[in-house]
Amino acid sequence: MSHNLLKGKKGIIFGALDDKSIAWKVALESVANGAEIILTNAPIALRMGSIQNLGSQCNAKIIPADATSVSDLENLFKTSMEEFNGKVDFVLHSIGMSLNVRKKRSYTDLNYDFLMKGLDVSAVSFHKMLQVAFKLDAINNFGSVLGLSYIAAQRTFPDYNDMAENKSYLESVARSFGYHYGKAKSVRINTISQSPTMTTAGTGVKGFDAFFDYADKISPMGNASAEDCAKYCVSLFSDYTKMVTMQNLFHDGGFSNTGISQDVVDLFEKK
Repeated sequence: MSHNLLKGKKGIIFGALDDKSIAWKVALESVANGAEIILTNAPIALRMGSIQNLGSQCNAKIIPADATSVSDLENLFKTSMEEFNGKVDFVLHSIGMSLNVRKKRSYTDLNYDFLMKGLDVSAVSFHKMLQVAFKLDAINNFGSVLGLSYIAAQRTFPDYNDMAENKSYLESVARSFGYHYGKAKSVRINTISQSPTMTTAGTGVKGFDAFFDYADKISPMGNASAEDCAKYCVSLFSDYTKMVTMQNLFHDGGFSNTGISQDVVDLFEKK
């Protein structure tokens, strides 16, 4: 259901790979609410995924960009402003990757070259993206930038591996850059800590099914879906949240504030 919350707004969506991606859902929900968007992902991801289908559905231009490359990001924002005939109103950073997870390296036996590559892709790219946009003055006053995070930034989930550090850095960038962008242009920057979600990337983490089921049993409202996360993103892109910034916002059905649930008590209680 559309409420036209983004009527007249223009945005860039990073990271849509396939229809399991949260970014994919955000793109559809943004357009349904009146926005014009540009889609972007790394060239290799564009070849692997089905983003062309999403571009057709959203009537959106697709601009390849490696988010770790400053020159690619500069081209992305400059081209987007030309395409939109003006500045951008919102940006979603939905990018995450750990080579240590992919290569099944345990946390106590990390490959540090892998670690640095994953940090660059998952988190330093957020700073690069913001710095490029800031220098180009590419985002309108009271624009909104979101990054997608996970509660492993605050709590230990053993098999989440070095992605936990990546998310911690991502959230720190939102706070730090949020201050500077807020002072200069009233641009707000936040992260959303989403429930475990059945995305292509998420399901690649060892033990993901256990993460998902445990969170679903702990959360009083259950896990938040990708579709509901997309709606939350739209609300944070809209003018209704123009004074919310520098926050890590939990969208997790109450998981982050629940110690234990009756479902888990029942599961472990001795009969």
